[in-house]
Amino acid sequence: MYSKQENQRLKQEFWITFAEQYPRKWVLYDTKIKDFSFKFFVDNTKAQVSIEIEHRNEEKRLAYFDKIVALKNILEDEFIKDLVYQKNHTLESGKTISKIWVEQLGITVSNRAYWNTIFDFFFEKMNALEMFYLEYDEFIKDIE
Repeated sequence: MYSKQENQRLKQEFWITFAEQYPRKWVLYDTKIKDFSFKFFVDNTKAQVSIEIEHRNEEKRLAYFDKIVALKNILEDEFIKDLVYQKNHTLESGKTISKIWVEQLGITVSNRAYWNTIFDFFFEKMNALEMFYLEYDEFIKDIE
């Protein structure tokens, strides 16, 4: 069992190593859509890559989500399979967002033996989501 400080150091080392192995600029928050972002997540049970739509205006949040769902067949046939679509996802803070994600279970950030598996998963899945977004961003952005 690691102390809180050791866990923080390990996670920092994890992200630095990932950046060194896959040195590229990810889209992440640079989507040109307010509160629409791509996120990496890893803990001691899973790794996850997601699109999170956190717009305060529920109507706009749902409109962006519906745009992606309208492209679901293209997204899954041409870019990435096994996505989970959740129109109303509640965060620990109580905030409701829309979330689309894919995850890999049975891995842990605390064990360096899993790191390359996580890095490969992150790269493959985030790259696929970004390629989809870059191809269809104009359609997704057009909610007015």
